Amino acid sequence: MRGVGGAGRCESSVIFEPDPSAGGYVLDLLTADADRELTAGRDCELTGGRDRERTGGRDSVSIGAADREQTVERLLMTSTVCLRFFLFMTLLMTLFCGCSAAKQPERDWIASTLVQNGDGAGTGADPAVQEDGALSPADNIGDVGAGTVVYTSYTDLSVPTQITKIVDEYFIVDCYHNRIIYNDDLSAPLDKWRVMTDEMKMGHSLASDGTVYIADDTENERIMIFEKQDDRFVFTQVFEGISDRPHYIVYNEEDGLFYAWASTGGRMCLLKRDGGDNRVYIVGTKSIPELDGVYVRTFTLMGDDIYFPAANGIIIRADRESFEVKERFRVPDTMAGMIQLSKIGDMFYITVSTDLTGFQEFATIVRCRELAGLEKGEYEDVYESFIGGGTPYVITSFDGAFFLTEHRIPGHSIWRFVVDDGDIRAETLY
Repeated sequence: MRGVGGAGRCESSVIFEPDPSAGGYVLDLLTADADRELTAGRDCELTGGRDRERTGGRDSVSIGAADREQTVERLLMTSTVCLRFFLFMTLLMTLFCGCSAAKQPERDWIASTLVQNGDGAGTGADPAVQEDGALSPADNIGDVGAGTVVYTSYTDLSVPTQITKIVDEYFIVDCYHNRIIYNDDLSAPLDKWRVMTDEMKMGHSLASDGTVYIADDTENERIMIFEKQDDRFVFTQVFEGISDRPHYIVYNEEDGLFYAWASTGGRMCLLKRDGGDNRVYIVGTKSIPELDGVYVRTFTLMGDDIYFPAANGIIIRADRESFEVKERFRVPDTMAGMIQLSKIGDMFYITVSTDLTGFQEFATIVRCRELAGLEKGEYEDVYESFIGGGTPYVITSFDGAFFLTEHRIPGHSIWRFVVDDGDIRAETLY
């Protein structure tokens, strides 16, 4: 409520108090500045010919039942208008912003959790910007799973997104079963594989430097870190609050860094292990601004370059260190929903999930010699070598062969294949 005086204005809040002597209520006008003294010529005046009582730091006015009802009605109307305005603005924000939370500052994306050990422990300080200049460490969560060996209860795979070999063991990221399984025998039945973790929600990849094993936990928006103790893996560290769906992690021996990609934010998180105590630190982030908001499932490191096959139908080649974009290659709309780009011999292989509209019937694998020729149709579809009809995902390489994960076709989840003079020979593993 605002009272208007002859020489100025003052802001007031409204309080109702019982006043038996007036047969109604007292409307107290409390000045916004409690320390300000009302002086002659600058008092808050009330219109309407009501009797005013001057009391200390407040002005009081006695009003009858009729005035009381009008005042209450006006206040209720004002409250209703404010509530409707608030609900309307909330609806607008929902429509324009979607269901996702507001974009976090980059350092919050780096690590939004408190540091549990070391400098700044328990202080609430942002671990990415410690006062002593220390790098951002992962939370040390102890040895989750130590002393236990668990075998999988599944006899099949549900949307496997990666198979890889680390040291002398094989790992399968079984995305829709929310787990990573491992075995030292690639031919073992699936129910004989051990569970590395089942504490994730639709993770997609795993990478290791041979000491720590780092996995993305996509739908929980975090990065999980494991270490091997005896013949089992324990969950020892974690980065929480890694926004924009962390989706793909690669270890690069050349610079000793783990590259962790956020699939819808256009950002790369760079991780490094401390050789002394195996603590993992975030040492920096890189970004491709034009990929912010674009679905990019994977990336590929090739020498000094890094390639991003984006689901908007464009492949970006950027500098691995600066992330400066060097080239852009457009692909036909029929293969716009790309998953991964890899190099086998002198050919680029691209796995495709959908066309530009998201239609999965266009899922395929193509190969070409020059990425610049894709837009002109200068490529070969090779999915028939893997029967076809499913959705190919990620190609990896170990043990002198290549491996492909695939979904939508029961009994054809993982393939092993070799390429001999352009000829693809494939067999089903699982």
